Amino acid sequence: MRNTRVASAVGLHVSILFEPVTLSTNNGGFTLRNRAVVAPMCQYSVDAEDGVPTDWHLSHLGALAAGGFGLVIAEASAVNPAGRISPRDTGLWNEDQQEAWSRIVDLVHANGAAAGLQLAHAGAKASTWPMLPDFGDGSVPLADGGWTTVSASVTDIFGYAENRELSAEEIDGIVQDWADAARRADSAGFDMIQIHAAHGYLLHQFLSPLVNRRTDEYGGSYENRTRLVKEVVAAVREVWPAEKVLGIRFSGTDWVDDGWTLRETVQLSRELREMGVITFDLSSSGIGPYRGPRTGPGYQTPLAAAVKEGLEGTDAFVTAVGGVTTGVQAEHILATGQADGVAIARAALVNPHWAAVAASELEVPRMENPRAQQLWRGRW
Repeated sequence: MRNTRVASAVGLHVSILFEPVTLSTNNGGFTLRNRAVVAPMCQYSVDAEDGVPTDWHLSHLGALAAGGFGLVIAEASAVNPAGRISPRDTGLWNEDQQEAWSRIVDLVHANGAAAGLQLAHAGAKASTWPMLPDFGDGSVPLADGGWTTVSASVTDIFGYAENRELSAEEIDGIVQDWADAARRADSAGFDMIQIHAAHGYLLHQFLSPLVNRRTDEYGGSYENRTRLVKEVVAAVREVWPAEKVLGIRFSGTDWVDDGWTLRETVQLSRELREMGVITFDLSSSGIGPYRGPRTGPGYQTPLAAAVKEGLEGTDAFVTAVGGVTTGVQAEHILATGQADGVAIARAALVNPHWAAVAASELEVPRMENPRAQQLWRGRW
């Protein structure tokens, strides 16, 4: 707010959204050209079903970088084959995938943005048909290339094919898979990785009592239900370079009675910041019938505001996501202190140049618009 008021007094306009921002790391800092972030969005476009990103991912993510975003986070990429949401998802469990991602990272960097990747395991929500036209709904049958899924506990809450409960030994293996994928992400040149603990996928399944019915050290109490997330963060932090950014995405609340709560999210965020997590992206729901507020402009922003308040006094970078569609709306979220950045998802699918349009909307001088130089003659 201070910068905006000072600018108004002298007849200038300063956009918070398009100010460079430095994310603190354990080895200094990492600067983004602005606070507009591309949220991870599955493309379901790996025709070969081998987890290797394709030319579609190259063109899609390259266009978002050329369109002016400060940070482009690539889609949920599985840490092992069984962790894919659909057979057509990307992954990072082998060197072929790493090499393909490296080519994409180079293009994102060439277009001026930082490159991030979301690492994920879908758990009981894996082995589903891709969310694209002309595909079915629900679980992919084993005869059609599907697989038996795993979770914290056996559950039918998602309405998918029957899953099985992970053993303690299998949990150890998945933690190692996350660390191995993080090491490959570093080799591919990514500046940031985001651990996916939202939307009802595996880590969220362990956090939420709606799914987690375990009676061992991974179930029951808050300490036990958060154990796997902390083990994953610790394993990733050990191999992820100190000068690079480590982030996490939470469903801030299940919006369901007796589910994962915002209070628990705030507490876990504090604990993970002490473990080296820098960025926190706040989405919601994914387990059980949605009983939250009506979806609409900025409907999840209060979750980001609560976590930002809970992390006050730290150098965490908290992003709001969900129903953010215009530059003015994004600027308001930042100017009122509800978040440190905004993550744009569906609006970026509609227009990969969303950031450039928002900069024009906020009266950023034309020659300072963050779009690629080849596009500078564009008009709105």
